[in-house]
Amino acid sequence: MKKLTMLSLFWMMAGCQSVTHPPLATVTYVDLPRFMGDWYVIANIPTFIEQGAHNAVESYRLDADGTVATTFTFRAGGFDGPVKRFNPRGFVVENTGNAEWGMRFVWPFKSEYRITYLNESYSQTVIGRTKRDYVWIMSRSPIMSEADYQRLVQLLADQGYDVNKLQKVPQHW
Repeated sequence: MKKLTMLSLFWMMAGCQSVTHPPLATVTYVDLPRFMGDWYVIANIPTFIEQGAHNAVESYRLDADGTVATTFTFRAGGFDGPVKRFNPRGFVVENTGNAEWGMRFVWPFKSEYRITYLNESYSQTVIGRTKRDYVWIMSRSPIMSEADYQRLVQLLADQGYDVNKLQKVPQHW
């Protein structure tokens, strides 16, 4: 119950912040069935629950009602730390090419989720927010080349993110 209360408080406070940036551009279209599956979090500007996360993985499953069942797992504080699991639900926003979602951790609040980059092979993606407060660089593999990583960091800088806040997420499987 304490975790649920903390998450509720976090998302309510996040929703009260004023927006000073224009909306983030999203990709034109996302083939949802192709986007589903496991994504390893390579780097992020973390939320408070993700601080110290290791082996972070975001998994998506498209349900029959069109919503996205999400499972976010990681080990807290180290590779041998306790497993943490969260199950938000994604709601695809109509007429956005499936690139904008509302991610609900606690009813009735939905957090902005924008697919701002997705490579042609659906092997790398960037998820952002208009507030530029959080961002996730993800890959289908737990390893990303340094060249690809630096290219995505530059993309984030060009989008107005403070890339000094970006943290690599340790991945070791």
